[in-house]
Amino acid sequence: MKWILSLLVVCSAWVNATPSFSIIKQQAQLANAAYAPAEELAAILKADNFELVKHKLLPATQVSYFLTHVNGVQTVAIRGTANVQNVMVDLDVNLKQDTQLGIQVHQGFSSAALAVYHDLQSSIKKDQPIQTTGHSLGGAVALLLGMYLKQEGYQLASIITFGQPKVTNVGGAQQYSNLPLTRVVTTEDIVPLVPPLSPFQLKELDIYWHNGEELILMDGEQFALTNGLKSMMRATKIVSVLPSEKNLNAHKMTTYLNLINTKLENAKQVPYKTGISIFGLSLD
Repeated sequence: MKWILSLLVVCSAWVNATPSFSIIKQQAQLANAAYAPAEELAAILKADNFELVKHKLLPATQVSYFLTHVNGVQTVAIRGTANVQNVMVDLDVNLKQDTQLGIQVHQGFSSAALAVYHDLQSSIKKDQPIQTTGHSLGGAVALLLGMYLKQEGYQLASIITFGQPKVTNVGGAQQYSNLPLTRVVTTEDIVPLVPPLSPFQLKELDIYWHNGEELILMDGEQFALTNGLKSMMRATKIVSVLPSEKNLNAHKMTTYLNLINTKLENAKQVPYKTGISIFGLSLD
């Protein structure tokens, strides 16, 4: 019971306000563009009035990112898993102490985020707002990159991720609970649920834990907001069954974009019901 109460302490406040789905769509389009072939990227961005400033494939991790400007705002978009090297980054799941951030982080995502951060520094400006975004692996890197940027005094305007896996533990999520982060997920996407909860880690609370508010895209106009323990427990209903084609489709950026489009004119927030109780106490 003690560890459950400790986890409840790190749950951030639930802000009951309708998100801007037009902004979320813009960031989703940039996250999707990160998968485009290098020779097509500039044209894709130009069609939406974005200026491509830099596009780089980092050799060690094969993580790809681009930097774009529009209306005085800088945006960094990081590509998700696209090759074997990226899979190796995903699978390097050991938590390690990041001396710069002062928290425990996913070793693979941390290495990738640091590589992007160091490569990016000569191209970004401290006197202009900066946003980060990405899908899947790219979302995890975008979150950690946002932490580095904020710590170094950059004007971090937002972090919006799609289908993002966890990057830190309970202590890390608590320390960086004030990030301007929105994690967008779909109901059947299992990638945001990994790395899974391990009972062997509960004693010291050294378990993977999500930062920020979770925006769940549902069918039609509906969406829900969760965070903290309720967000973590949402995983139990999905990970108890074998992954299916439905789960794979739920993780695709096309699915995210389609669900976002249905909420542009009228979005309706509904409660998310886990149907889970702990010691007789309902999480709903």
